[in-house]
Amino acid sequence: MTDNNSSANAMIEATRGRAKFSGHGGALGAAGYLSDTDDNNVNFLGVTGQTEIVNPHQHGYEKIRIGAAWQPITVKKQGFLGKLLKKEQEKGVDLDLGCLYEMKDGTRGCVQAFGEMFGAFNEAPYLSLSGDDRTGEDDDDDDGEDEIIMLNGKKWPDIKRVLFYLYIYEGVNNWAEIQPQVQIRVPNEKPMIVTLHTYKSELPLCAVAMLENVRGGIKMTNNTEYYPGHAEMDRAFGFGLNWDDGKKS
Repeated sequence: MTDNNSSANAMIEATRGRAKFSGHGGALGAAGYLSDTDDNNVNFLGVTGQTEIVNPHQHGYEKIRIGAAWQPITVKKQGFLGKLLKKEQEKGVDLDLGCLYEMKDGTRGCVQAFGEMFGAFNEAPYLSLSGDDRTGEDDDDDDGEDEIIMLNGKKWPDIKRVLFYLYIYEGVNNWAEIQPQVQIRVPNEKPMIVTLHTYKSELPLCAVAMLENVRGGIKMTNNTEYYPGHAEMDRAFGFGLNWDDGKKS
């Protein structure tokens, strides 16, 4: 287990490590960001404790996509020339998506970029981190989401619960500015979008949404709880993993 300071320090160190590994900087924001005032064909969950139910499909679920999206931050350029020309620029933030999972057989674990725990789609845990473009640019594969975890819907009967979380490694540590959301897309169902309605910018980790297997269906809950690190979040939700500086050991 880690204390508050070591958890925060681990995230800072992870930023440096991932920058070297990935070779690129923080994202500007997600083209796939959705507003509850612009799209009526989406189920928005904007209050802590709010839930949405997806009934079991006759032949099981197909590929389920869980994506993170957020608003780009616009800041004014500093200096006399910047003020004179009234120029603005988008400021990047490295916001990552991860999850804790529990299988029906009791197996528990983590999927996230830090520690290179990318999971697997065709074998347990049937969760695969497949997106970390950090450009905010739309493309044919991810509909503009910056971070994506793919869930093998055919294997949903083997999964008990999955907790999806966001963590800020670098950039503007201000949840209220970036207004992140987690988007869950089940084929042939309305997208379910979890938005944060409270913000604690002094804490870098937010447990956003829980997916639970309820009699073969999917129950999604808006959690919106903030923590100083992974170990503290784990204790709160009872996954019981061992953590070493933000990495599962």
